Amino acid sequence: MSARERDVVVVGAGVVGAAIARELTRFALDVVLLEAGPDVGAGTSKANTALLHTGFDAKPGTLEARLVRRGCELLGAYAARVGIPVQRTGALLVAWDDEQLAALPGIAATARENGHDDLREVAAAELSAREPHLGPGARGALEVPGESIVCPFTPPLAFATEAVLAGCELRRETPVVGVERLMRGGYAVHVPGGPIRTRFLVNAAGLRSDEIHRMAGFGGFTVTPRRGELIVFDKLARPLVSHILLAVPTQTTKGVLISPTVFGNVMLGPTADDLEDKTATGSTREGLARLRAEAARIMPALLDHEVTAVYAGLRAATEHVDYRIEVDGDAGYACAGGIRSTGLSASMAIAEHVREQLGAAGLALAPRPESELPALRMPNLGEAFPRPYAQAERIAADPEYGRVVCFCERVTRGEVRDALASPIPPSDLDGLRRRTRALMGRCQGFACGANVAALLESGRV
Repeated sequence: MSARERDVVVVGAGVVGAAIARELTRFALDVVLLEAGPDVGAGTSKANTALLHTGFDAKPGTLEARLVRRGCELLGAYAARVGIPVQRTGALLVAWDDEQLAALPGIAATARENGHDDLREVAAAELSAREPHLGPGARGALEVPGESIVCPFTPPLAFATEAVLAGCELRRETPVVGVERLMRGGYAVHVPGGPIRTRFLVNAAGLRSDEIHRMAGFGGFTVTPRRGELIVFDKLARPLVSHILLAVPTQTTKGVLISPTVFGNVMLGPTADDLEDKTATGSTREGLARLRAEAARIMPALLDHEVTAVYAGLRAATEHVDYRIEVDGDAGYACAGGIRSTGLSASMAIAEHVREQLGAAGLALAPRPESELPALRMPNLGEAFPRPYAQAERIAADPEYGRVVCFCERVTRGEVRDALASPIPPSDLDGLRRRTRALMGRCQGFACGANVAALLESGRV
């Protein structure tokens, strides 16, 4: 066992765990961030609907409702500061029949309970004018002006990078295989290579959070993975849609949405299927058929365009309607479990909440001077913002930013070089893709894959 006792070990480097690690390293603490997978944000966090939610439709009075609203504010400001692409497109929650139309005032009332009084009903004629490619039969909509689209890949990387630059130790490919509560207090967290002693343990393990919870001696929830399949359409489809198009929710699902992405594509999904297998991230014939049927109803013209990619993500659903965030001060344990599709939006607020609760439980929180905190600017991946290939002055200063290696997404050698030299470099092609957009385009790496793989293998350009 390592003789050095840490202040906090955070299990899970998804968007929530990385946000918690970042928040804690803003204080004079010795923090370790453990990730079972090969990279930061490589699990649930990389396969979501890429929306920055206001939380207008959360169940009033829940912790989720409060943290999503607060998190939207925090992440919006943070994104502007560090260069995470966000576009405030607004959303239209579309009603297709009398029952759905009659539900809109109730949804607006829920939004007001959650502190959002800017929603308004949109008549069918205005809806048709604003979204002319909608299928026939739309009866009206509820406008949610604050909803935005965001890059889902950059936030966890930004959080973890800030944490690492502030002194956090990040260990990737380090699964937790056991948790031992020590007689003198604290924990021995058992990982390959030997246990780590820590005074406080934070469980942000996503799909595995219930397993870590039981290892630590607690119970009360079980994660049932909920698979969401999505289809990404070619950039030529982008003019079809101006807003995030939401469905009127039912008792069991929020339904299928159509949304632009910050990368210039159009996204359709997700499905919602409860499973037992926490590794079942493959797409299915049945799921994709359901999505195409929904597209034919919502926006038939979308099916005239090529599909760029399909993917599926697993959400950490539990038997409870709210997040499972709890802190046991006597045990020195915190759990952030049951964080479903709103986790990206709420991540910074969850981190803030967990830090406050840990402080109340006895974790000494001495703020570090601002001069010791890292100043960060992440590479821009958004299509609506300046990209290196189009920046003449940047290319003149460094010609590598003018040498394109992925022509579908116009990714340059300079961007690949920067990713490989970053504080948290990619360990595989998937990690490089999420840092640069290489291999994300129409050809899915058919043209550039060998060259990009060679650059990753060499580790230099």
